[in-house]
Amino acid sequence: MNTTALAMVLVAAVVHASWNLAAKRVSGGPRFVWLYYTVSAVAMLPVIAVALAVEPERPQWTWLVAALVTAVLHVVYGIVLQRGYEVGDLSIVYPLARGTGPLVSVLVAVTVLGERPGVLGLIGAFLVVGGVLVISLGGGSTGDAQARRAGVFYGVATGVVIAAYTLWDAHSVTSLSVPPLVYFGGGAIAQSILLAPTAARGRSDIKRLWRDHRREVLIVGLASPAGYLLVLYALRIAPVSLVAPARELSIVFGGVAAWLVLRERNAVRRLAGSLVVLAGIAAIAVA
Repeated sequence: MNTTALAMVLVAAVVHASWNLAAKRVSGGPRFVWLYYTVSAVAMLPVIAVALAVEPERPQWTWLVAALVTAVLHVVYGIVLQRGYEVGDLSIVYPLARGTGPLVSVLVAVTVLGERPGVLGLIGAFLVVGGVLVISLGGGSTGDAQARRAGVFYGVATGVVIAAYTLWDAHSVTSLSVPPLVYFGGGAIAQSILLAPTAARGRSDIKRLWRDHRREVLIVGLASPAGYLLVLYALRIAPVSLVAPARELSIVFGGVAAWLVLRERNAVRRLAGSLVVLAGIAAIAVA
C-alpha cells in the first residue's frame, strides 16, 4: 500500500477508536446520534465553502446524489451502532462491527469491482478479520447471554452497513470524482436533516444529553469526520480492498481501551487477537 495512504489510515484508526470509546459512555439512541451529526455538520460548513471556492470543477448533481446516499447509510450506521453499545460491551460490538465490514468489502471489491490486491494483501486482509474474531470471542463483562447475543447481532449488523458505505464512498470519490471535503460535508449536513424530526420529538432528551454529555458529543462530532476524511483521501490513492482492512488497527486501540478504561474482561485473548491484527496490517503495508 502507498505509504501516505497507510499513514492516513493509521491516524484515522486512532481517532476512530477514541470517538467510539466516547460513544460507548452515552445511552442516548438516535437523539445522541443527531447531536453529534449536527456538530459535524456545523464544523464542516466553512470547510465546504472553502472547498467549493477552490475546487476547479463546477458542482454537479451527481455530487448531491452521492452525498444523500452516504447520508442515509451513515444514519443507519449511527443508530445501529449506538443501539449495540447500549445492549453490549465495547469488546464485543466494536470488533465485530469493524471486522465484518472489511471482510464484506474485500469480497465485493475482488468479486464485483475486479480489484486485485495481490496474494500478500489478501492474506493480510484475512489475518485482520481472523484477529477480530479472536478478540470478539473473548466475551465481555456482560454476564447475560441474551445481552451478549444482542451485542453480537448489532455488531455484525453494523459491520454490514460499514461495508455498504465504504464501497459506496470509494465509488463516489473515485468513479464519480466527488471531492472528499464536499462529499463528506454534504453528507454530514444531510445526516443532521434526516434525523431532525426524531430530535424535534425529544427536545427534553436533547437538552439533557447536551447538558450531561456535551464532552462526548463534541468528541464524536469532531473526531468522526476528521478520521473519516483521512480514509476518503486514502481511498483516492489506494484500493478499497486494502484500505478497508488496514483501518482495523483501531481494533487494537479499542481492545486496550475496553480493558484499561472500561475494565472489560478477557484481556489476554483480546491482546492475542490484536497481535494477529497487527500481522495483517504489516502484510497489507508491504503488499
